[in-house]
Amino acid sequence: MEYKDTLLMPKTAFPMRGNLPNKEPNRQTEWDENKLYEKSLERTKGRPTFILHDGPPYANGDLHIGHALNKILKDFIIRYKSMSGYYAPYVPGWDTHGLPIETALTKKKKINRKALSIAEFRKLCEEYALKQLDNQRNQFKTLGIRGDWNNPYITLTKDYEAAQIKVFGEMAKKGYIYKGLKPVYWSPSSESALAEAEIEYHDKRSPSIYVAFEVTDGKGLLNAGDKLIIWTTTPWTIPANLGISLHPELEYIVVAVDKERYVIAHALLETVAEELEWEAYQIEKTFRGEQAEHILTKHPFYDRSSLVMLGDHVTTDAGTGCVHTAPGHGEDDFYVAKKYGIDALCPVDEKGVFTDEAPGFTGIFYDEANKLITEKLEETGSLLKLQFITHSYPHDWRTKKPTIFRATSQWFASIKDFRQTILEEIKNIQWYPQWGETRLYNMVRDREDWCISRQRTWGVPIPVFYGEDRTPIITDETISHVSELFKEYGSNIWFEWEAKDLLPKGFTSEHSPNGIFTKEMDIMDVWFDSGSSHEAVLIGRDDHHRPADVYLEGSDQYRGWFNSSLSTSVAVTGKTPYKSVISHGFALDGDGRKMSKSLGNVIQPTKVQKQLGADILRLWVSSVDYQADVRISDDILKQISEAYRKIRNTIRFMLANLSDFQPSTDRVPYADLEEVDQYMLHRLKKLVAGVRKNYDNYEFSPIFHQIHNFCAVDLSSFYLDFAKDILYIEQADNKRRRSIQTGYYEVLTAIVKLLTPIIPHTAEEVWEYIPETEADWVQLTDMPEPNEMNEWNEVAEKWDHFMLVRDDVLKALEAARNEKVIGKSLEAKLTIIPKDVQTKEVLQAMDHLHQYFIVSEVNLAETSEHAKVYTHVDVYVEKHPGDKCERCWVASSTVGEDAEHPTLCTRCADVVKNLTSL
Repeated sequence: MEYKDTLLMPKTAFPMRGNLPNKEPNRQTEWDENKLYEKSLERTKGRPTFILHDGPPYANGDLHIGHALNKILKDFIIRYKSMSGYYAPYVPGWDTHGLPIETALTKKKKINRKALSIAEFRKLCEEYALKQLDNQRNQFKTLGIRGDWNNPYITLTKDYEAAQIKVFGEMAKKGYIYKGLKPVYWSPSSESALAEAEIEYHDKRSPSIYVAFEVTDGKGLLNAGDKLIIWTTTPWTIPANLGISLHPELEYIVVAVDKERYVIAHALLETVAEELEWEAYQIEKTFRGEQAEHILTKHPFYDRSSLVMLGDHVTTDAGTGCVHTAPGHGEDDFYVAKKYGIDALCPVDEKGVFTDEAPGFTGIFYDEANKLITEKLEETGSLLKLQFITHSYPHDWRTKKPTIFRATSQWFASIKDFRQTILEEIKNIQWYPQWGETRLYNMVRDREDWCISRQRTWGVPIPVFYGEDRTPIITDETISHVSELFKEYGSNIWFEWEAKDLLPKGFTSEHSPNGIFTKEMDIMDVWFDSGSSHEAVLIGRDDHHRPADVYLEGSDQYRGWFNSSLSTSVAVTGKTPYKSVISHGFALDGDGRKMSKSLGNVIQPTKVQKQLGADILRLWVSSVDYQADVRISDDILKQISEAYRKIRNTIRFMLANLSDFQPSTDRVPYADLEEVDQYMLHRLKKLVAGVRKNYDNYEFSPIFHQIHNFCAVDLSSFYLDFAKDILYIEQADNKRRRSIQTGYYEVLTAIVKLLTPIIPHTAEEVWEYIPETEADWVQLTDMPEPNEMNEWNEVAEKWDHFMLVRDDVLKALEAARNEKVIGKSLEAKLTIIPKDVQTKEVLQAMDHLHQYFIVSEVNLAETSEHAKVYTHVDVYVEKHPGDKCERCWVASSTVGEDAEHPTLCTRCADVVKNLTSL
C-alpha cells in the first residue's frame, strides 16, 4: 500500500501565482457587465448615506502616481463604508477649464486661435478636454476604482456651469463680489492674473541693488542733498517708483559717510555699513519715521518726485528700513500710496513688456530690463551696490515661470467680509492630519481678497453686464436668466450672442438710458469652478448631501480646492461644505526625490498595472503613511509583491485544506470547537476590531501590517503549521480536523472581507473558491463584526500564556538544531520544567502539546539536570529514541506494534485500517 495515498493532502484549483495583469482587466469587465456599483447601492439603500466628494483632477494628460494614490485612497474608504453599514455613492469629477488646455491646443495641436472665433476655439477646447477625460477615466478604472463612471460631474457641462453662476450670483447679492484696480499676481507667460492658489515658489537668481534717492524738500528735518537708501531685488520696478515708505515708529538716522549723508533705519546700521563697505561713518541725526512724512525726494532718472510716506508694513528684517514704493507693482505699496492720494503707475503690459509710460525702456521685457535699469542708475550716480542673490520667488504653477505684481482692473471676492465665519467653521471640521486645521486657518486668517477674474478664453464667463456709463450690472434677475441660459445652451452662448440677447426680455437699467449694454469678457478663476462643486454636485445630485462627510486630496489643496470650496460655501450658506478633510502627501522616488522626466525616476501607474497588477499598487498605497510624503520605486514594489505573495499563499493553504469541507454539514459549533481553534477565532476577532477601527479612522498602513502579521505569525508560523499533523493525517470527519477547518473557514472569510477594499480583484478571486458563501460577490457583503466572545476570555488568557512558553521552546529547538542534536523538529523529544504555577497549570491542562510544538513527544517534569534555562520554562531537547512513522513522520515508540502496518505508529495504523474498511 502507498501510505501517501491515504493522506488528506491539500487540494485547490486556486492558483499560486496571481497573474494579476492578465486577470484584472477581465474581472473589471465582469464587474461592469454585472453592474456591481449599482448593485452595491441597491443592496445598501435605506442605510445612512456617506458622501466622499471627489476633488476633480485636471483633464489633461495621462495619470501619474499621485492620481493613483489619491483615487485608491478614496476607493478604500468608499468600498469599506459600503461594507460597513452605509449607502456610499461615489461620483468622480473632472476639472476641464483653464490655460493648460488652451496651451495644449495652440502648442501641441498647432491650432491658430487667431484664425478662429472665441466660440470656435472654445468648442475645440471642449472636445480636447472630453477626450482627455475619457483617457483618464479608462486608466482610473484599470486601478479597480468603483464609482459612477458613466455619470461623472464635469465642470464644463451645462448643469454644472448653471450652478456655478448661481454661486457667483449669491455672492454678488451679498456684496462679496466687486471690481477694483489693485496689484495682483500676474503671469506674463500665461498673460493672465493669478490667484494665490496658483502660485508656487522656486529659487530664482535676482539682482540685489541699493539705490540712493536724493532729498529735494526735507521739510525742515533733512537737508536738501541728503539721500534715503532703498534696497530691492526687482530693479525693473524702479521706473514705477512713486515714493519711499518709512515705519512711523522706527528710529531713523542720518549717517555721514565721506562727503555724503544717508538716511537708514538705526537698527540696520551695522548690516548696511557692512554691505556698502563703509569704513568710517558717523551718526549726525536721529528721528522717528513719523517726522519724515511728506519729505520729497528726486526719482533717480525721471523728472518727478518720490514722496516719503508712512506704512506699518515696513520692517527691519532686511534692507534699509526705507522701502522702495511702486504702487503698480506691490500690494502694500498700493494701499500706502492710496492713503496719500497717489494712483498706481503700472508701465508693464500683459506680456511683461514695458509700455510708453517707462521712457527709455519701451518694448523691453521686464526681466531683460533689469540690466539696462541698473546701468541707468549707475550712470546717474544713484546705484550704491549691485550683487546677485538666489532667493525664493513666486512662479506660475502651470508654466513654472516667474510672476510679477501688476496693478490691473480685476474682479474680486472679498474674503475679509466673511473671513471670521470661515475661521469659526474651520474649528468645526475634523482634520486628518490634525495640523491641516492650523494650515488652512492661517491661510484664511491672512487672506483679504480673492482675484477671481482671468484674461483667458476657456472657462466660465463672469456673468456681468455693463451699462452705458460702464457701471457693472449684477442683479437677481440677470443672474437667474444667465444661469437658465447656460443650463439650456451652455456657456458658449456668452461669446456667441450679443449682450442684449443674453439679458432678460425687456430688461432696463438707469445706467443705460438708450438700452445699450455690453458684457464682461473675462472668465472665472478655475478654482471658482471646482470650488462650486458643493452646489453643483452635493446639492445637484439626489443621493448626495451638503456638507459632504469627507473631502480627500493632496496637501497642496489647502491653498486650492479645500480653500475655494470652503470660501464659496461659507459665502453662500454660512456653513462648511465638508465635515472632514483628509490630506495626503506627494509621491517621491525611493531616494525621497520628486519625480521628473529629467531624473528618469517617474513611475507610471498604468505601467505598474501592466507589469505587476493594480492590486500590487493598491497594496502599496495601503502600506504607506499616506498623510506624509510617500516613496515608491521598483525595489519598494518588489517588497510589496513579496508581502502580497505571503498573503496569497496563506489564503491558498486554507482554501486547499477546505476542499472536503462543507460549512452547512461539517461546521463545528463554536462552543464545541477545540480550545486552540477557539483561541485563534478570539485572535481573529481582535484583528477584526483593530482593522475596522483603523478603517474608521482612515488609517490604512496599520491595516496592511496587522493583516500581514496575522498571516505570517498567527497563521503561517502556528495555526497552519501545527495543524498539518491533524489535517493531513486524521480521517476526514475527525472532530479535531473539522474543528480546525471550521476555524480556517471563519478566518478565511473574515480576512478576505477585510482585504476587499484594498485588493478587490484578489478578494473576488478568492471568494469564488470559498464554499457556500453568503453572496456571489464579496464586495456585496458586510464586514465581519468584532463581536466580543466573553466566554472565551479565559481560553484566550490561557493560550496567550502558552504562546509565551512556545517562544521559549522554539529557542530551545533552534539551539538543539545548531548543536546537531536534532535536524527537523519532529525528531525531538522535549522535557519541560515549568518555572511558575501558572505555566504548570496551563501546560498540564493541555492535550496534544507535542503537536502544538511540532515535536514527537513532550513530557512535563519537576527538574532536569540537562535542561536549559529560559523565561517561563526550562527545556531539555533530545533526539527521540523511537522510529519515524512512514506516514506521519512522527517518531514514536509505537512504530512496529501493529503487525499489519509495521512501519506505522498506532495512530496511523488505526486511521489506515478505518479507511480500508470503508
